[in-house]
Amino acid sequence: MFIWNNGLRLVKGDVAIDFIRRQPCGFVSHAHSDHLAKHETILCTPETAAICEYRLKRKGKGAKEYKKMPYFEPIFRDGLKLTTYPAGHILGSAMLHAVDEATGESLLYTGDFKLGPSATSKEAVPVYADALIMECTFGTPQHRLPPREETIPIFLQEIRNTFEQERTPVVYAYTLGKSQEITKILTDAGIPVRQQRDIYKISRIYEACGVDLGDVVPWNERIAANDRVLIIPPRNDLIQTETEPVTFAVTGWAIEKNAKYRYGVDYAFPISDHADYDDLIRMVELVAPKIVYCTHGPDSFVDRLHDLGFNAKPLGKSWQARLF
Repeated sequence: MFIWNNGLRLVKGDVAIDFIRRQPCGFVSHAHSDHLAKHETILCTPETAAICEYRLKRKGKGAKEYKKMPYFEPIFRDGLKLTTYPAGHILGSAMLHAVDEATGESLLYTGDFKLGPSATSKEAVPVYADALIMECTFGTPQHRLPPREETIPIFLQEIRNTFEQERTPVVYAYTLGKSQEITKILTDAGIPVRQQRDIYKISRIYEACGVDLGDVVPWNERIAANDRVLIIPPRNDLIQTETEPVTFAVTGWAIEKNAKYRYGVDYAFPISDHADYDDLIRMVELVAPKIVYCTHGPDSFVDRLHDLGFNAKPLGKSWQARLF
């Protein structure tokens, strides 16, 4: 049903999946740059299309055509039934469910995903498939993240403490996805936000897609007042604030020891838009596939799935071609 040759491709329909090289037809699970290319035709959700159009036009000519695939509404292509399901990662992120109409064989490709609620994206909806191709970023036991309902109140309290000290909270977060998620968490708690200009442009797309991000304004990149939380991309050291800043990193990797020193921040909070170790296992249990192919994760996770009784294989550079 699929082949792997330095990238994943559905055999019927010749659909490249999350290729970063231009293809005649490519499914884009979400609009992060490591999953995106200027394909001639892009299959994706309407929200991902809106973000892709913006990001690709900034780099020159974009896709010739977008075939928009709203969640739960199948399309048919050369003997395949293709349906998107929410992935819970960022706005518009989608898992792709493919069914061979001739044989009935099915495949679920997760892309980047997260189980559980999100402030700015629809919660993931796992569905049965014969084969599961799963992103496994946090595939080690040390990457068990605390529940958000524990982490977020502590994060918000440290932000409030910073204001009480008459200092400026500065949050480092990725331009697409994490920045909007953290903004929504803050504004829902009544804390106003100022965003770096590239982040703010993406946020306008979120709002156009119906995601209300609350009290947020753009940063003009002059001296930032301490009346709002300032959100900027990582590795941005050109900030100037009216008062001494307190810096925060928000990432799943913050669960690792000494993370705040590695990121050069005052606080690091494990708030992630990826499934943690336990949720990776939970995804396999929910999909109940005959075989699991693991990508973007440690080989030890494949061994762990074997120990749990699942038929699992790694999918990556060591595989020249693999057909399900």
